[in-house]
Amino acid sequence: MPEAQYWPEVLVALRRIIRATDLQSKRMIKACGLTIPQVMVLRAIDTLGDVTVRRLSGDVSLSPATVTTILNRLQDRGLIERVRSQTDKRIVNARLTEEGVRVLASAPPLLHEKFIDRFENLDDWEKTQILSSMQRVAYMMDAETLDAAPLLDIASPDTVK
Repeated sequence: MPEAQYWPEVLVALRRIIRATDLQSKRMIKACGLTIPQVMVLRAIDTLGDVTVRRLSGDVSLSPATVTTILNRLQDRGLIERVRSQTDKRIVNARLTEEGVRVLASAPPLLHEKFIDRFENLDDWEKTQILSSMQRVAYMMDAETLDAAPLLDIASPDTVK
C-alpha cells in the first residue's frame, strides 16, 4: 500500500496563508490607502500618544529605519506630525493629526489580530505544537534566519506610498 503524501497539503496550507495575507494587504490599501505596517504605526501612535521612533520601533517590531521611512510617508500625507519634546528639544515625537485619526478609523481590522485572539484561546500544548511546527517549516524552507516582524503583510512598507 502506498505511503500517504502529506507535503502537497502542507504546501496548499502555506499558499492559503500567503494568499490570505496578500488579500488582507490589498483590502487595507483599498479601504484606507495605507499598507499594513503604516496602519500598525498609526495605531501605535494612537495608543502611545506622542512617541519617539525608538519606542514605535519596539512596539511594532520593525527597525527604526523602517519606522522612519513609514513616518516620512505618513507625514507627507498629513497623517502625522513631528513635534519636539517640551522637556528635551533634542527629542522628536510623532503625533497623529486629525486626518490621521480619521484615516485610522477607516482601517479594517488587521488579519493578525483575529489570529492572535484565536491563538490565545488554544491550550498551551496546542500553542507549543503550532510554534514548533511553524519553526520547523521555516527551517525546511531555509527561512529560519530571515528577519521578520510578527505582522502579516506581503508588501514591503517601501512599495506603497
